[in-house]
Amino acid sequence: MSTEFLAHGLGGRTDLPLNGAAAVVGGALAVAVSFVALLALWSKPWLDPEAGRPVRLAAVNSARLRGAARIVVLLLAVFVVAVGLFGPAETNANLAPWALFVTFWVGLIPASVLLGPVWRAVNPLRTVLRALRLGRDPRPMPAWLGYRVATAWLLGFVWLELVAPNRADPRLVAALILGYALLNLAAGARYGPAWFERGDGFEVYSTLLARFAPLGRRSDGRLILRNPLAGLVHPDPVPGLAGLACVLIGSTAFDGLTRTSWWQALLNTTTWPDVLVATGGLVVSIAGISVLYFGSMRLSAITSGSAEPLAARFAATLLPIAVGYGVAHYFSFFVIEGQQPFILAGDPFGTGLDLFGSAGNVPDYSVLSPGAVAMVQINAIVLGHLASTAAAHDQALRLFDARGARLGQLPVVVAMVLLTGTGLLLLLSG
Repeated sequence: MSTEFLAHGLGGRTDLPLNGAAAVVGGALAVAVSFVALLALWSKPWLDPEAGRPVRLAAVNSARLRGAARIVVLLLAVFVVAVGLFGPAETNANLAPWALFVTFWVGLIPASVLLGPVWRAVNPLRTVLRALRLGRDPRPMPAWLGYRVATAWLLGFVWLELVAPNRADPRLVAALILGYALLNLAAGARYGPAWFERGDGFEVYSTLLARFAPLGRRSDGRLILRNPLAGLVHPDPVPGLAGLACVLIGSTAFDGLTRTSWWQALLNTTTWPDVLVATGGLVVSIAGISVLYFGSMRLSAITSGSAEPLAARFAATLLPIAVGYGVAHYFSFFVIEGQQPFILAGDPFGTGLDLFGSAGNVPDYSVLSPGAVAMVQINAIVLGHLASTAAAHDQALRLFDARGARLGQLPVVVAMVLLTGTGLLLLLSG
């Protein structure tokens, strides 16, 4: 398996059994029709982050189990770094790049959406900070920072994942993990554990995705089973959340762009270095999503008569789109290439061991049919936009009167339709 394939999400999609034009038009129409239905049937705010059925899960609240999980995750992180530094030099034989780009990065999506903010609970950096007794006299974090540092971390990571040359080199992967850990531990020593809530890109990413989880906590700490959209209606927008969401959506859109024949033709004809062209493409993709979102929010403020900027107020409603794009672009990658770390774990340091009888095994590509992949990908994008539209509608009903809510959502719906069509077009243009 090549490092190019590893660092990107999916291979080509030309074998998917779909009518591309029908899928694009149908998906865009579904979003437009859903908006009309929402106007007719959803006339007052309904989502409530405090509402839900209380549940008792002793394992979730067990201090001992949480402590054991933190230790296990810390040991696994140390193990991955050790294998990256001292294991085989070839990417195909070293589990560290696969563990980072597949098991961890892609696996955070289903883990966080299904189970909640799992990385906050087991973050090994928090464990190390606590073990070293650092951050006990923290300074307050500047409020204006918000999620901006985390956004910068995630932007750097997606550039590494999608653009950087030699990004899957095991030694580089191990060095980057260590560098990331040291810098965030230094910040944690200065600002205390609160740093990880705002400045650790991966914890922030997992925690935000967890807003879309059916399991949540009320303000009193009680665990509840709730409407997954309820966590998207947040009363206190944090600076930088909108930019972070645009980075997540724009980077995944760029990953889809790199799979198109147009992009491959561009790389084959340009005289510019590939890394420069790809960096420019990533920047343009994120900028395009940002212009579309912030522009639609500006128009929404004008049409609704709102006197305050709306981008921060509606930023959380973008998260279902980010989840949908992530599932669509990485689902088959996670299921198929996600087998690789477990295969390589049988001989992590290349010494000839065969602990699990997996020596010589390769991922089983037959576990997913093209039809199954297509259904998951299309539905993930369309359902993500539908969920985002519904959450934005509920938020609009909270902020505006009935007339302002109707008029204010028109630019947002136009943006949603454009995003849905573009997302499906990129997905089906491989």
